[in-house]
Amino acid sequence: MIKALAVIGVLFLAGCTTAPPRNQDDACQILSEKPGWYDAVSDSADRWGASEGLILAFIRQESSFVADAKPPRTRILWVLPGPRASSAYGYPQAKDGTWSDYKKATGSYLASRDDFDDAADFVGWYVDRAYRIAGIPKSDAYRHYLAYHEGVGGFQRGTFQRKRWLQEVASRVNQNAKTFDRQLAGCRSRLDSGSWWNPFS
Repeated sequence: MIKALAVIGVLFLAGCTTAPPRNQDDACQILSEKPGWYDAVSDSADRWGASEGLILAFIRQESSFVADAKPPRTRILWVLPGPRASSAYGYPQAKDGTWSDYKKATGSYLASRDDFDDAADFVGWYVDRAYRIAGIPKSDAYRHYLAYHEGVGGFQRGTFQRKRWLQEVASRVNQNAKTFDRQLAGCRSRLDSGSWWNPFS
């Protein structure tokens, strides 16, 4: 009986996990498929001044919209699972310390990294933080992603300069942000109407 209840509990929790969007190349489809996500990115954009496309592009790059994403484990002797590379977790792949800073700064003490609303707000907050500390224009998704990955201090020290792979990722994120913003300009009226059925499928 206990074993059966445990199985039911696991299935229930699995059913509560939000599956990632089916088409991650189209912001209109992403936000049409996921009721509430449009409000989340819009609220963050209004609060912090980062574009909705930038917020979506960062989360896509960091977690592919997987709520409980974690870095892969390292390997001990190439076989045994070791510790994870960092404490990054959730939609924004925020580390423990940075997430704690966000909660203190915003008073969002119940915020969770596997909650999309909180993740979207975190990305906007981080962009605003990098703007205030390093002077990165909020429209510059390329440099903001470098600061997001390296930390604002690391960005100011230029730690990304010898990381060609990171520069390429930042370029991809920048392009995705522009594409998402362009797509949203064409479907905003539908999303604003609150009609959450998917007209794009």
